[in-house]
Amino acid sequence: MKFGILVNEGLYQHQASDTAYQFAKAAIEKGHEVPRVFFYHDGVYNSSRLTEPPQDDRHIVNRWQKLAKEHNIDLVVCVAAALRRGIKDENLAEGFRISGLGQLVEVGIQADRLVVFGD
Repeated sequence: MKFGILVNEGLYQHQASDTAYQFAKAAIEKGHEVPRVFFYHDGVYNSSRLTEPPQDDRHIVNRWQKLAKEHNIDLVVCVAAALRRGIKDENLAEGFRISGLGQLVEVGIQADRLVVFGD
């Protein structure tokens, strides 16, 4: 089964990103595909290379990067939501790319399920 994932919340102020990551990881481990994760609204903060959590805390941006690299997952950040929050190409973490809502529509059509995390 193919799962598209939509993350609507930021990294550390809401559980949505952690839950989305754990869902994606578990789905892949069970043999499912996750072709794309789309970050929208405050979810775009998941893509910032400026994130530096304390050493004893999880690094959510790094988690997404590693998972995407290992499993060829397209990490897409909504351009309008990113620009509203000051996220541009120059502060985008490696492995993420900025694009439009068409990428969300596309994964919604191509995936068997689109799973939404956050409001």
